[in-house]
Amino acid sequence: MERHDVLEMMTQLKLAGMRAAYDDILADGLKRRHPVQQIIGTLLQVEIADKRARSIKYQMASAKLPTAKELADFDFAASPVNEPLIQELAGGGFLEGKRNIVLVGGTGTGKTHLAVAIARSCIRKGARGRCYNVVDLVNLLEAELRAGRQGRTADQLVRRDFVILDELGYLPFAQAGGQLLFHLMSRLYERTSIVIYVTWNMAAGGLFHALSTARVPQSHAERWTKGGKARWQKRRHVRSGQRWPHSGVRFAGSGSRA
Repeated sequence: MERHDVLEMMTQLKLAGMRAAYDDILADGLKRRHPVQQIIGTLLQVEIADKRARSIKYQMASAKLPTAKELADFDFAASPVNEPLIQELAGGGFLEGKRNIVLVGGTGTGKTHLAVAIARSCIRKGARGRCYNVVDLVNLLEAELRAGRQGRTADQLVRRDFVILDELGYLPFAQAGGQLLFHLMSRLYERTSIVIYVTWNMAAGGLFHALSTARVPQSHAERWTKGGKARWQKRRHVRSGQRWPHSGVRFAGSGSRA
């Protein structure tokens, strides 16, 4: 069998990583007199690594993250955010329990940076996610309703490991839109982790209002706005319900399951 025949079969089998490395690995293996099994094993390792890299690249694009931020670039020393907790969340453990994250802070305090960095870290570990601007998401849900396709987005998102909601409560939308959003979040509850970040001046009333505009039992809305046992984080201390000066990310907790 000739070289071009081998490469053609690799192409047919979509073994792009193996095909690209074939000449170098084969030449090196023969030079070093490696056994055939070792050469084949090296080719397979290259193919696995290539498929993983392609998958991560695809999932990064599919998530529609607004920026490409990493935790290594976040200045924890200049922020009161709980660094150990953020690092723990970046490990992706909260996804297994379908737990939720709420980040609250003033404008420019790093909410988007942290949410995106956590998401990117989780994607590298094999998770699948999607980020939405809340107003755009509500518009999408309303368009689905008008087209008689209600539930289509929910069906897609329950197959994701996490969903990020950008600036929930920052811009107003109609009560009907709030109701659609709430029903979507209820559908995702305990099926998909939700990461929410809101501006500090909206935290006290805006988040609750955004969810309670829908005509649903208040206890269900409280499940989201209060999170059962919300944990206020400042540096490494926990202070329930306290307010702090208007700087830094005040809240970085994961909502407990009901």
